[in-house]
Amino acid sequence: MQSESAVRMQGITKRFPLVLANDDVDFDLHWGEIHALIGENGAGKSTLMKVLYGLQQADEGTIAFDGRPTQIRSARDAIALGIGMVHQHFMLVEPLTVTENLVLGSEPRRGAGIDYRRARRRAKELIDRFRFDLDPDARIDELPVGLQQQVEILKTLYREARVLVMDEPTAVLTPQETHGLFEFLREFARSGNAVVFISHKLDEVMALCDRMSVMRDGRMIGTVERAETDVRHLATMMVGRDVLLRVEKGEANTGDVRLEVDDLQLRHGVKHHPLLDHVSFEVRAGEILGVAGIEGNGQTELVEVITGLRSADAGRVLLDGVDVSALDARKRRERGLSHVPEDRNERGLVRPFSAAMNAVLGDHHRPPFAGAFGLLDQGAIEAHARRLTEEYDVRPRATHVLAASYSGGNAQKLIVARELERGPHVLMLAQPTRGVDIGAIEFIHRQIVRARDLGLAVVLVSADLNEIMSLSDRIIVLNEGRVMGELTQADATAERLGLLMSGADLGDAAA
Repeated sequence: MQSESAVRMQGITKRFPLVLANDDVDFDLHWGEIHALIGENGAGKSTLMKVLYGLQQADEGTIAFDGRPTQIRSARDAIALGIGMVHQHFMLVEPLTVTENLVLGSEPRRGAGIDYRRARRRAKELIDRFRFDLDPDARIDELPVGLQQQVEILKTLYREARVLVMDEPTAVLTPQETHGLFEFLREFARSGNAVVFISHKLDEVMALCDRMSVMRDGRMIGTVERAETDVRHLATMMVGRDVLLRVEKGEANTGDVRLEVDDLQLRHGVKHHPLLDHVSFEVRAGEILGVAGIEGNGQTELVEVITGLRSADAGRVLLDGVDVSALDARKRRERGLSHVPEDRNERGLVRPFSAAMNAVLGDHHRPPFAGAFGLLDQGAIEAHARRLTEEYDVRPRATHVLAASYSGGNAQKLIVARELERGPHVLMLAQPTRGVDIGAIEFIHRQIVRARDLGLAVVLVSADLNEIMSLSDRIIVLNEGRVMGELTQADATAERLGLLMSGADLGDAAA
């Protein structure tokens, strides 16, 4: 007889050097439900699920599956029980087909070889049963990310998973693909299975999930039913204080064109398709231009070309009417271009350096931070860093702290502070709140609007549609390196943006 409880984790404690990741955590998942597991970065939710999936071993605590105590020492044990995990970063072998990825590691045999015909037949049965839009013979590297995610889900279903753990599953999906995923998850749960849904998108959590468990600082804060909560209550549980979920901003007061991108073209080094395909737009002082699109459609390359980190094959970049296409990144910074990069650890910070030195990176060679013969003025650097950490709420306040010691949110706040306080004309922001907790997101969003209101031209590149629609005055959408269309904030809906993101033209999106 099936237990009401699919998974019951009790007293789970997991310690790492200097970190108590899970502190006596209880978690109960019922059959037939979709259960959200939410919390800020570092709250302990990923560690808890890694313990369930056998990727980590708990120091203390017990796990029961379908009412029976069990030991999960590896992912193989979890799979054998019927637990499947779909990771945020897909675990697919791109040169192989859908079928080959599906059976990898558990291939049906015929003599000494693989029975591909039987494997393909099983793949087709699963695709038809769950109404996925997949060709069993298609290669993974030919599929868009939405279909790649379907392959990841099918891998778990092929191994007869009854419990699905979904880790940030909508991060790379269009709104239409997200709708399709939600329909599948609801049907999967209605069939008597269970889903753990890990997400930072609280509106999606409220739309999909039956119950929500909130973690903070390694502890389970509580579990609530959908009917007894809302987005604001969940955010307060996560952070421990009231959070402003939507930035209040007035109408844009635009001025002169600060940034002009004219017919940018960039070819792929290996493949035949362009990375940037005749991209043109302009941004005025006092406005935020949002750049939306599924990741991998030219956003990274566009930012790199504009900021001088990469040269285009054709086209121009103009700052305040001056062509800077031949200038390197430092010269463009000196002409008033600031850049918050998408990878804060690789390009935003020098992690072995102190907060003080990171606060002046890019301007360290100029007064007031450098004097005669280029010698650094440590007093001026320290004073500048103290002011930034205070005004931008970077914690801890000590300027001698190494950047490597910062949480994601505090590291990002330091970068935003540095780039804003240099007095730029144009501010490029690439994924400014990725991997950042909800409290830091609230703060960074306020700073972006403040930059606009101070007269900066702001370009916001983000994979988070809520962020794009909330902050932008105008929005362009990239698909395969092309600008598919432009919408005002008033005209932008998730459905219209989703159509543009998937390659439809603006006429189709407006229909």
